[in-house]
Amino acid sequence: MHDPQRPARRSSWHRRAGRPVRVWTAALLAVVLLHRWIPEARWLLVHLTTLGLVTNSVLVWSQHFTESLLRHRLPGTARSRQLARLGVLNAGIVLLVAGALTGWWWASPAGASAVGAAVAWHGAALLAQLRTALPSRFAVTVRYYAAAALLLPVGAVLGAVLAAGLPDRVHARVLLAHETVNVLGFVGLTVAGTLLTLWPTVLRTRMREEAVRVATRALGALAGGVVLTGTGALLGSEVLALAGLAGYGLGLGAVLVVMVRTARARPPVDHAGLCLAAGTAWWAATVVALAVLLVRGGFDAAALGRLTVPLVAGFLVQVLLGAMSYLLPVTMGGGPAVVRAAHRALGRGAAFRVVVVNLCVLLFALPPGTLPSWVRVSVSALGAAVLFAVVPLTVSAARISVAGRRAARAAAGGPAAAAAGPGGTSTAAAGPGGGAAAADRPAAGGAGTAVAAPPGAAGPDRPARQARGALAGVLAVVLAVAAGIAADPAAAGLGAPAADGAGTAPTGETTVVRVAAREGMRFEPAVVEVPAGDELVIELVNEDPSGVHDLVLDSGAGSGRLAPGQSATVEAGVVGASLAGWCSVVGHRSAGMTLEVVVLGPDGRPVAGGTAGTSAGGPAAAPDPAAAADLAAAPGPEHTTRSPVLEPVAGPVEDGRRVHRVRLEVEELDQELAPGVRLRSWTYGGRYTGPTLHGEVGDVFEVELRNGGTTGHSVDFHAGVVAPDGPMRTVPPGESLTYRFEAVRSGTWLYHCATAPMSSHVAAGMFGAVVVDPPGLPPVDREYLLVHSEAYLAPGDGPGTAVVSPERVRAGTPSLTVFNGHATQYLHEPLRARVGERVRIRLLAAGPSGGLSFHVVGGQFDTVHKEGAYLLRPGGPEQGGAQALDLAPAQGGFVELTFAEPGTYPFLDHDLAAAERGARGLIRVEG
Repeated sequence: MHDPQRPARRSSWHRRAGRPVRVWTAALLAVVLLHRWIPEARWLLVHLTTLGLVTNSVLVWSQHFTESLLRHRLPGTARSRQLARLGVLNAGIVLLVAGALTGWWWASPAGASAVGAAVAWHGAALLAQLRTALPSRFAVTVRYYAAAALLLPVGAVLGAVLAAGLPDRVHARVLLAHETVNVLGFVGLTVAGTLLTLWPTVLRTRMREEAVRVATRALGALAGGVVLTGTGALLGSEVLALAGLAGYGLGLGAVLVVMVRTARARPPVDHAGLCLAAGTAWWAATVVALAVLLVRGGFDAAALGRLTVPLVAGFLVQVLLGAMSYLLPVTMGGGPAVVRAAHRALGRGAAFRVVVVNLCVLLFALPPGTLPSWVRVSVSALGAAVLFAVVPLTVSAARISVAGRRAARAAAGGPAAAAAGPGGTSTAAAGPGGGAAAADRPAAGGAGTAVAAPPGAAGPDRPARQARGALAGVLAVVLAVAAGIAADPAAAGLGAPAADGAGTAPTGETTVVRVAAREGMRFEPAVVEVPAGDELVIELVNEDPSGVHDLVLDSGAGSGRLAPGQSATVEAGVVGASLAGWCSVVGHRSAGMTLEVVVLGPDGRPVAGGTAGTSAGGPAAAPDPAAAADLAAAPGPEHTTRSPVLEPVAGPVEDGRRVHRVRLEVEELDQELAPGVRLRSWTYGGRYTGPTLHGEVGDVFEVELRNGGTTGHSVDFHAGVVAPDGPMRTVPPGESLTYRFEAVRSGTWLYHCATAPMSSHVAAGMFGAVVVDPPGLPPVDREYLLVHSEAYLAPGDGPGTAVVSPERVRAGTPSLTVFNGHATQYLHEPLRARVGERVRIRLLAAGPSGGLSFHVVGGQFDTVHKEGAYLLRPGGPEQGGAQALDLAPAQGGFVELTFAEPGTYPFLDHDLAAAERGARGLIRVEG
């Protein structure tokens, strides 16, 4: 007997099951909008999509299809276990996100274990349901789901291994195995199994006779290919990995052949069909691209990273959106007319949306350096906006369905009648979007039978409307590209050729010069000579293995961005006056990457005039942005005072030794150095002056350096005794390395970027302190750390903005001298102490060029420790004291003192000019 409340209970369960998808969608949108200020934004974008959206959807919908295809509905008690699995899954995702954002070492393995356990539990439940159900010709789909679910725990373990930190070469191999198992395995097998029945249903046509047979055979090729590729990657065998991809490609090819033959009868015309078709095309394309990358470059993490957008946005997101576009209106129910209206709402602008998304993905799939930075920004903004349009469209479709069900309930006179829509459509289950789903019937009919369109399924758009939408999509992408070029035309290589000077007559000759962008941010040659009136052609090649570069001339001509190994031709036109050129990548010009074009007259001497020597980097006499700073004012509202307190030693003990695991994320940010002065900084961890590491002799430090900047960076730890060749090498943008060392000697040690020009990197903020305590260090009441450094500034792009001035660095004329990255923070938030307390102040002179003479006005030091040895200790017969601790660049030490009276005690660099530039603060002593 029909239970009128049963559909309502199922609908309630599915709505609860779908809540995590809605929550993760909101989180993903927040990261898209705020990614610049969120650490690990790239990781979050990928994993909120793959884990939050895709994995939750897979668990809910694979269960829904299993019940439909096997005609085996679970009892009510099993629903609670399903919800428990989803709870474990999402708790694991939360832990993984927390680990990525906080660096908690335990969160990643714990989260990965929870995710793997939840999905494995799900796979075991599907197999149990398959064993107890009656035989079904669609059982192969459930086998796909079970095989996929058993692969994900392996991928989760590999993800936890990646989070622990690995050497670059090993990292690339484990990354390939991780992505193969998770994307090609877990998601790929799920998609392949679902398309067996969903694809003909979406197209509203017959299932091919051979579909089930082909799918059965393809399962072994796909699953075996994943295992073989992952094993080959872990073993470092490119041949084995390629063999696995070949096997996977055969299985995928068989599935695609059936899809193409099915589509010949009725091509995809609506949003669901177009998305599924585009997503599977990107699926196949990325498999081919992965094989090509292995053949060309072996295991290369940077190359694998370039497949992220095609895999995630092209394949995963589009397949998910395609499936949801079809299923949600049908499963929310309400009768034929209501479902038709919901389909129309969810499929609005189908051709426009699909064209925009796929063109944007295609642009991002181009080789690195092809797109100027602002074009990437404009294209990514357009693509994200179009993808997230599904959110308001889904809300609109849901409102239509809710209104339809209410109308049906009112017309039928009660809730029992509303369990089925006016057309008799079952609304038995709900998908992750929150509506009801027809779990009573297979998603597609049997082989050779007609598959009826779902009640009220939206008919295809008229061809003319589709053509207009597609054209509008192409124009929207073209406008986005044009907007990006307009924002930075020089980076796109656009601009008028140079003027021929003051009436210089063209000679008809062409001077061709080869210029190389070299490691250390320099052009070689840095000066190019050309006879007046000649046409100048510069053949630029990027020979820097660690970064992207370009060449922009002040005439407007440019090369566009070049990845390592790429080349371009810059046509400067006929030149009659000297020109200046530079690399326009952020920070490179201020770091000295400039070029001078000198025009020679008939006598072989340089022609007077032109712009050489001024536009490229600015002379040392350029206005100093620090001149406008108020060095008595409080820091600006956006500045957070850096705590000078040296936190106690902490960290897990492993095998009898404390291990400090640290992640240094390179970011390029504007930082306030003084009230009214913001420097375009290069940072470790998002702040000018990197984080402090604190340990003891014998501790081990394991540091992961991730380069999120636009140029190569590195790190040199003075606290470690290691050969510099490997751990101190320059890391290209988007890559990482792990630096491990043991603290064998105590001291206050410097770490800094060692990439040339080193002085500019340090001046830009890439330095910090490692404090290593000696055994038996006496305790004190308060312990502070002050890192002393100089800033060398040139005017930036706007009022109050600055960039590093290499000319000032070379001339030794600092603009500001600061403690812990700001000139006035400790004048307005002083250090604290009480009368009679012993206070230890750690000091480090980070430079890049100047030293420090540290003094506390009104205080005397009874303890002085410099560079590993005590210079003064209390209790000596001479009863001596010290008034200053002098430190040369890269030296560290500490002083100790007590205060006999309450009051406010200034501290400063007793190089008084440095103190007047900001190297001062206060200590407030209370009674």
